[in-house]
Amino acid sequence: MILDETYTLSNGVTVPRLGLGTWFIDDDRAARAVTDAVAAGYRNIDTAQAYGNERGVGEGIRASGIPREQLFVSTKLAAEIKNYDDAAAAIDGSLATLGLDHIDLMLIHSPQPWDDFRGGDYAEGNREAWRALEDAYRAGKLRSIGVSNFQQRDLENILSACTVRPHVNQLLVHVGNTPADLLAYCKSQDILVEAYSPIAHGEILKSPDVAAIADRYSVTVPQLCIRYTLQLGTVSLPKTADPDHLRDNARVDFVISEGDMDELRSLVFQDYGDHTAFPVYSGK
Repeated sequence: MILDETYTLSNGVTVPRLGLGTWFIDDDRAARAVTDAVAAGYRNIDTAQAYGNERGVGEGIRASGIPREQLFVSTKLAAEIKNYDDAAAAIDGSLATLGLDHIDLMLIHSPQPWDDFRGGDYAEGNREAWRALEDAYRAGKLRSIGVSNFQQRDLENILSACTVRPHVNQLLVHVGNTPADLLAYCKSQDILVEAYSPIAHGEILKSPDVAAIADRYSVTVPQLCIRYTLQLGTVSLPKTADPDHLRDNARVDFVISEGDMDELRSLVFQDYGDHTAFPVYSGK
């Protein structure tokens, strides 16, 4: 089953191929979402300081009844933090809020603050935040480190000065939005890509083209979209707090043909409805 399958990062740490994203899951609902996910077989849980639910996620991890070493827990440094001291303090803050003695993966959430997404030059600030992640990694607080929403130029900035190379880049990847050049660059640098919003924040359900391909495999549109990101070689991080959807999202043990993968790669679908207000969807 897909829930038992893993990738191996460049430092030898293994990460489950399918995980639970927790964006938009309120803190008071996060613990239940995590315990339901773990009960369904999930072992990869993704959160962020910006989500405001680290406390609930940590509670769910402790209540899950699964040994800590069997779970892979990720969080993200707030996008606004672009200096060493604040980054170091925020890393310790996440450990305290989660109630964990280590985090399996911590990412810089964005190369720019959200109010200037894809805007100004924060190269030096990113290098400083990265240095704090490196120190926490060497101290054993973090088992792996990475970035999110980083373009090639942003990655090159980190690679030019780092002592620990990024293990992960978490990106918006879904049917209709396949950044092929960036995926290839990350692969060339041995950086694993994690795909967030693999169902385009639910808006892809409106696409008749995608529905037609899903029908060929007798699967749902979310199942097809999750399988697509997995076959791209990424970790897939669909978000849900619904136990039925948790189980359905893991029923992806089918194979999309190369012809259908090519058709899905060629689709353009970037209509996020009301969610276009968020920088990751609008690009600004």
